[in-house]
Amino acid sequence: GSFLIKLFCVNPAENLKTCMMRGRSTILFSATFLPIQHYKKLLGGEPEDYEVYAKSIFHPAKRALFIANDVTSKYTRRSEEEYYNIARYIEEIVKNRHGNYMVFFPSYAFMRMIYDIYKEHFAGDDRECIMQGDSMSEGDREAFLNRFRDGQGTTGSAAPDTVLIGFCVMGGIFSEGIDLKNDSLIGAIIVGTGLPQVCNEREILKAYFDESGDNGFDYSYRYPGMNKVLQAAGRVIRTVDDVGIIALLDERFLQIAYRKMFPREWEYFETVTVGTVSKRVERFWNEWL
Repeated sequence: GSFLIKLFCVNPAENLKTCMMRGRSTILFSATFLPIQHYKKLLGGEPEDYEVYAKSIFHPAKRALFIANDVTSKYTRRSEEEYYNIARYIEEIVKNRHGNYMVFFPSYAFMRMIYDIYKEHFAGDDRECIMQGDSMSEGDREAFLNRFRDGQGTTGSAAPDTVLIGFCVMGGIFSEGIDLKNDSLIGAIIVGTGLPQVCNEREILKAYFDESGDNGFDYSYRYPGMNKVLQAAGRVIRTVDDVGIIALLDERFLQIAYRKMFPREWEYFETVTVGTVSKRVERFWNEWL
């Protein structure tokens, strides 16, 4: 009972290709197939296979994209000061318009740390903070989402003069596959680049793709992390009528390695600091209110 063998599929491309060749055609679609060449290669595609990037019908002016250049979730920078600045960022963003927001973190431990600091220093009577649990039942999950849909107001938005903030984990049950339309969610704040934690399997992947002539770090860490970021950011814009804010709180998003993975709709963004973000957010909402 103390011996275990695990069969770990490092590259599924050949097996997937074999299965797909049994049919006349295969269509794979997702909102987060970025970068497309990475997923095309990993999912068994051939160089001559078609790639289609569907143009969004959403007007980009209805969404503000802010990137912080003075905070990060990197382990080497984690400190009480950095945690406080991230909590302050959340407050500087949400204080400009009452409504519902979700903040996504790279781990439960990081989330709880910022949650405690925000509650201590910034949360007043007009702030309601709810936090994702690490083992939520289906009922707990629905109750959490209903706070955004219809928990406080008749329209699904927060009650007048109230801010509802959901503290969640990237890659978790609230960062993908949920629809919070219109005023049910008006802002998504993403802390960190979503990089998976270093582990044996990730290192095996990295070594495999390095040996294959690819960038192993991209395949095992950066691409999966960016996928989680895109999934979380996608919660705030669900229909052509939605208006909302996406804030990426990590200076690494300004690096070319990350910017080249942005979707086309993220071509225009604003770089902010904890001291300037409030004015930028206020200006955005003033254009729509």
